[in-house]
Amino acid sequence: MSSAVASSSTSTAPQPNSGGIITQPPPPSTLRESRIATHSHIKGLGLADDGTAMDFSQGFIGQNLAREALGLHLSLLKLGKHSGRPLLLVGPPGTGKTALALALSQELGSKVPFCAMVGSEVYSGEVKKTEVLGSCFRRAIGLRIKETKEVYEGEVTELTPSEAENPLSGYGKTISHVIVGLKTVKGTKQLRLDPSVYEAIQKERVVVGDVIYIEANTGAVKRVGRSDAYASEYDLEAEEYVPLPKGDVHKRKELVQDVTLNDLDMANAKPQGGQDIMSVMGQLVKGGRTEVTDKLRKEINKVVDKYIEQGVAELVPGVLFIDEVHMLDMECFTYLNRALESPMSPYVVLASNRGICTIRGTEYDGILGSSSEGIKSPHGIPIDLLDRCMIVKTELYNQKEILKILELRCKIENIQISKDALENLSIQGEKNSSLRFVLQLLTPSNILNKSKNGDTPNNGVNLDDILELNDLFLDAKRSTAVLKDLDDLENKY
Repeated sequence: MSSAVASSSTSTAPQPNSGGIITQPPPPSTLRESRIATHSHIKGLGLADDGTAMDFSQGFIGQNLAREALGLHLSLLKLGKHSGRPLLLVGPPGTGKTALALALSQELGSKVPFCAMVGSEVYSGEVKKTEVLGSCFRRAIGLRIKETKEVYEGEVTELTPSEAENPLSGYGKTISHVIVGLKTVKGTKQLRLDPSVYEAIQKERVVVGDVIYIEANTGAVKRVGRSDAYASEYDLEAEEYVPLPKGDVHKRKELVQDVTLNDLDMANAKPQGGQDIMSVMGQLVKGGRTEVTDKLRKEINKVVDKYIEQGVAELVPGVLFIDEVHMLDMECFTYLNRALESPMSPYVVLASNRGICTIRGTEYDGILGSSSEGIKSPHGIPIDLLDRCMIVKTELYNQKEILKILELRCKIENIQISKDALENLSIQGEKNSSLRFVLQLLTPSNILNKSKNGDTPNNGVNLDDILELNDLFLDAKRSTAVLKDLDDLENKY
């Protein structure tokens, strides 16, 4: 085979529970520049071979020192020497902290788990705060299960279902068995299979000429792709062509399945309901989130350790990114301290845009009317946790960097804009407003220009369009100044 084949959802890979485990597929890649979401243009850290940051690479502009620091942390992660060393990204809003964390995940690849959360997510009425954090920790730890299975593999040369009279009814027919012919380089084989296997074949949309494999013990069917013998044909849909399998049709094959510890937790914690009406109604009414007990997690950890010792599975530590970490309270920070010392711990990246502020959960709530403000700490993080962190600072973008970012965004979004307008926006972004504000003006300025000129050819967005938008929309500084003037006016009268 030309590439490794992911196991099907009905695989019997070693697991604490026989419940099915869903493996999330990697996100689709794109070869052309496009912008779908806020950070979808970020493809990596943009570092050279010697670890230095390039001026413009993989969607990144600026923040050279921060990118180089993350490059060193990436080396720590690949060497497996990241335990207990969380990374803290600090800096003003709009300086690329979230983009840096996403770039780190892109560098690691789709096979390494990456879990992103915001500090305020822990305040849920359904489960405890520590349970939300615990599930995110487990979601960021992967388990690569390898096992050798007995399979039938080859190119489908025959697919003939055999029908018989339905014994339960005189009307209609049912599938009694299916004849499947498989061909490899070494030979061919004809299989007589159960009707349930035919249903699995239909779900995979297998036709003659496809390369498939069928697990001998479970009957699970996996379509690998179209045989390269048909590569000269023109099909309506784009196909992945694979070579004809080597060896015998009946063989032993090593399969790899990537899951997370949270997948194992949920597969074991979710009760298997019955088919009666009360069980079905109970499943509909019950909330989607299930709290996993520490006892169950310890049992799963024992089984995972056993598989690792046997060489059946491999632990893959991923990345847990907690944005707005100052929103966590003292209870969560205490849990974080313990979780970071665990042998099963992912690489933790924190981000905060606050200076010295009060740690949530330390406000005095005793006597009514007390004026205690709680414990103040840098970035709203306790000193004991802050002492563990390796802190990376992000800087505000200068005018030259803002100008490059605006040019890139206009190119990706296909916006024509004059040099004077770009220069004005870059000056605004550095001195008067922020990078985020001037980026948000690009699309409205393009709409405004088209509404004024219609189908008349022009040079795109000009300086007059930008100045008109500044009258229509206020940035944060001008809005604050307006409120201050109103307050002064009230105090005057």
